[in-house]
Amino acid sequence: MLTAKDIVHAHKVLKDVVVYTPLDYDHYLSEKYQAKVYIKKENLQRVRSFKIRGAYYAVSQLSLEERERGVVCASAGNHAQGIAYTCNEMKIPATIFMPVTTPQQKISQVQFFGGDYVAIKLVGDTFDASAQAAMDYTQQEGLTFIDPFDNPHVQAGQGTVAYEILEEAQREGIELDQVFVPVGGGGLISGMSTYLGENAPQIEVIGVEANGARSMKAAYEAGRPVKLNHIDKFADGIAVQKVGQLTFETTRKHVRHLLGVDEGLISETIIDLYSKQGIVAEPAGAASIAALEVMREQIKGKTVCCVISGGNNDINRMPEMEERALIYDGVKHYFVVNFPQRPGALREFVNDILGPNDDITRFEYIKRASKGTGPVLIGVTLADKKDYQSLLARLEAFDPSYINLHGNETLYNMLV
Repeated sequence: MLTAKDIVHAHKVLKDVVVYTPLDYDHYLSEKYQAKVYIKKENLQRVRSFKIRGAYYAVSQLSLEERERGVVCASAGNHAQGIAYTCNEMKIPATIFMPVTTPQQKISQVQFFGGDYVAIKLVGDTFDASAQAAMDYTQQEGLTFIDPFDNPHVQAGQGTVAYEILEEAQREGIELDQVFVPVGGGGLISGMSTYLGENAPQIEVIGVEANGARSMKAAYEAGRPVKLNHIDKFADGIAVQKVGQLTFETTRKHVRHLLGVDEGLISETIIDLYSKQGIVAEPAGAASIAALEVMREQIKGKTVCCVISGGNNDINRMPEMEERALIYDGVKHYFVVNFPQRPGALREFVNDILGPNDDITRFEYIKRASKGTGPVLIGVTLADKKDYQSLLARLEAFDPSYINLHGNETLYNMLV
């Protein structure tokens, strides 16, 4: 089992390799939540995420023979960048498996950091499918697989985040009550909770999962790691179908409180961090900040730290994030409405159904009828989300069989 001693050793190896990221007091968030909020900015690492810690330390512990043969990893992006950077630095060949769904920005970054020492293979729609392909390849070629989380050296490397937090807190006289840590496969939280659990047990470690990929919660409930049937891949850095056995055992030993945050709230948080403070966070990295909103009442008057685990955010995803944020806020809605196919019908709909300041953001015939009515996909943005129920009442009068896509994930994904 991982110990704080392992993490101290990892820190000694990494102290001249990784960036000692700042533990910053955040005035905006502190005022917003009536608490003392500190941010550990791992988005400022050389590869813009904490993953370089575990990747570098794990590779550094390999034998010379293992390094010469080469390494393999599977990653949605950030672990891959850490391995790519490490192998380029150490001149070690690496084969990196990534899901086909990985944002192009992360794929490009892996190639950038790895240079001639990295070969990228895009396999599978999820991290788990990609990981299985990577392990099969590892066995076939006789190479060394560096697991992104279920590896004690990786966990020890990630635990150095907690080492730095506690060292700076003690130096500056900061008495932390809670630390919010994003949870995917569990490498970061297992390492951090181990170090804090042994050296500062008074600090509560809270794990933060995206609602669409709560694999650690599922493991807690089942008493063992279990594979989720479906995950929302939006927060790709923490969208893992099944946590590791080692990370589960370690996390369960030290962490009592797991928190879920909506992907829409994460989107809203990303936009808020960027627009208010110029902080670039990816969905996984913003999850810990989003948790403050969920815990708004419980953290009042407390001193808390949030780990921004990464800042590899693809700018091309911003429209999707804005959409999710508006839907989460209750401002944007989608409906399928049977619509009269005659001149003037749209004008009547706007005048009779929408409020004076509401807006139609999408109007698309799903199927045109030769006469009468046909189903239409309508996107509506409300000027005031409090008008939602009255809008539904007016829609009911217009078309008693209309379909609200809110909560209907299958139809939403198919039509929107």
